[in-house]
Amino acid sequence: MSNYLSNYDIIGGVMLKKIRKRVFILFIVLGILTPLFSNGEPTGNNVYVVPIHGEISPAVTEYVRGTIEKIKLDPNVALVIFDIDTYGGRIDAAEEISKSILTIGIPTVTFVNTKAESAGVLLTISGDTIVMAPGGTIGSAEPIPNTEKILSMWTSLLRAVAEDKNRDPNLVASMADQSISIEGVVQEGRLLNLTTQEALQLGLADYNATDYESIAEFLNIHDANIIEEDVSFTVRLSQTLSSSYVASMLITIGFIGFIIEIFAAGFGLGGTISLIAFGLYFAGGILAGNASAAVLIIFAIGVLLLIVEAVVPGFGVPGIGGIISIIISIVMAANNSRNAIISIVVAFILSIIFLILLLKYGSRSKFFDKIVLMENLNREKGYKANKEYGHLVGKEGTTLTLLRPSGTIDVEGEIVDVVSEVGFIEKDSLVKVIGVEGRKITVKKIN
Repeated sequence: MSNYLSNYDIIGGVMLKKIRKRVFILFIVLGILTPLFSNGEPTGNNVYVVPIHGEISPAVTEYVRGTIEKIKLDPNVALVIFDIDTYGGRIDAAEEISKSILTIGIPTVTFVNTKAESAGVLLTISGDTIVMAPGGTIGSAEPIPNTEKILSMWTSLLRAVAEDKNRDPNLVASMADQSISIEGVVQEGRLLNLTTQEALQLGLADYNATDYESIAEFLNIHDANIIEEDVSFTVRLSQTLSSSYVASMLITIGFIGFIIEIFAAGFGLGGTISLIAFGLYFAGGILAGNASAAVLIIFAIGVLLLIVEAVVPGFGVPGIGGIISIIISIVMAANNSRNAIISIVVAFILSIIFLILLLKYGSRSKFFDKIVLMENLNREKGYKANKEYGHLVGKEGTTLTLLRPSGTIDVEGEIVDVVSEVGFIEKDSLVKVIGVEGRKITVKKIN
C-alpha cells in the first residue's frame, strides 16, 4: 500500500508541474496579446489635430469621419484635438460629426480656436475636454429656421450630449433657446454667448490654451508628437464656393451676365460669364453635399424655358416657369433656404441697379459698345434691312397660326411673321398691318 501511495504522489507531482508550466505559458501569451486587443486608453505620444474650420457641411462630415478612421489605425495615438473655428452650418452635418467624436474610443479635446457658434456648440461639447483660446467665444446656437419642432429637437440633442459629457445641460440649451433664463448668466429673451473667461468661470471650459503642446502637457502627455491633419482641396473649395458671401456674389454675377447676354448680339461674353458663375455656384453645392444632379436638371429646365420665352416674344408661361425653376434650383443648392432667399433678393437688386446703369451709361462706354448692341441701326445712319416691309402697311391679311402674340399671316399671297398689337388673335382671323419697324410687323384684328 505504501508503494502504491508513493507512486501516486510521484505521478501527481509530475502532473502538477506540467499544469503549472502550461498556466505560466498561458499568462505570458495573454500578456503579449492583451495590449493588441485592449480597449483601454492609449499609452503612446502621438497627438493628432483635426481642423474643423468654416461652414459645417456634409463635405466636412466626410472629411472628419475619414480622418478619424485613419487615426484609429495608429497604435501610438494618445489624443485627438479637434481645432474648431466656425460660425456653424447644417445641423444634420454637425450631428454626424458629434457622433464620430463621441464614439471615437480615444481621448478627445475640442479646442475652440477662436469661435464655436451655432452648430459649432454641439461639436465643442462632444469632446472629453473643452479648451478655449484667449478671446474665444461659444454660443448663439439658435436653429434656422427656428420652428418649435426644430428648436425642440435641437435643444434635446444639445442637452443629451451635455449630460453624456457631464456638462450643465441647461447652460448649453440656453445657447439655443431664448426662453431659458439662468440667474446671473442669461436673461429670458436672449441667447447665451460666452467668452473664454466666462466659459471657464461657469465650468463649461476646462482649460485656456494658445497652442497644442500646452494642451498635451495639461493632459499629462509629455514629449507629444503633434500631427496636424490637412484639409483636402475638395473640402476647402466646397466651403469657399458654398459660403454665404461667395454664393451671393456668384448668383449676382450670373444674373448680370444673363442681362448682358440679352442685350448682346448672339451668344458671347455675357452668356459665358453667366454660365461660369452659375456653374461654380452649383459645383459648390454639389461638393458640399447640398445639391445633386436633380438640382442641375431643374436649373437646365429653367434656362430652356427662358430660351423659349426669348424665341417666342411676350412674357408668358415659359418665362415665369423658367424664373421659378431657376429660383428653386438655387434654393435647393444652398446650405439653408433663408441664406438662399437673401442671396437671390440681393442678386436681383444688384442686377436691377446694373441694368439701370447699363441703359443710362452703356451708350457712352466703348467697352459696352464691343459686347452690347446699344447702337440704333436706322436709315439716317446708312443701315438697311435685308428686306423692306413698308409696302404692307394698311393691307389686310389672314392669320395662318394663332398669334400669341407672334405668329404668321398671309397678306396677298405673301407669308410674313407678325406680332399682334394687343393680346392673342385666333387662327383664320382677319387682321390689318398697322406698323412696320425693320423686320417687326405689327397687326391688329379687324372686327
